[in-house]
Amino acid sequence: MVTGLVLVRLTAGQEKQALVKLKETKGVAHISAVYGRWDLVVDLEAADMPSMTRIVIEKIRSIPGVSATETLITTAI
Repeated sequence: MVTGLVLVRLTAGQEKQALVKLKETKGVAHISAVYGRWDLVVDLEAADMPSMTRIVIEKIRSIPGVSATETLITTAI
């Protein structure tokens, strides 16, 4: 299993709709609202790297209201 954090910037006025879609996205384990340059931190779980890539590119980035993302792959230490 691969886990990661996706930092998400939302478009003003579309936050609620984007959050609903994010919650419905397979692989999204948890969502936290944050303040600063990013609006959300999304915890992802996927079977492998290609699956994680598809979730971010094909699912999360295609949600109306998501204006930018940055993905951080996590590893146990």
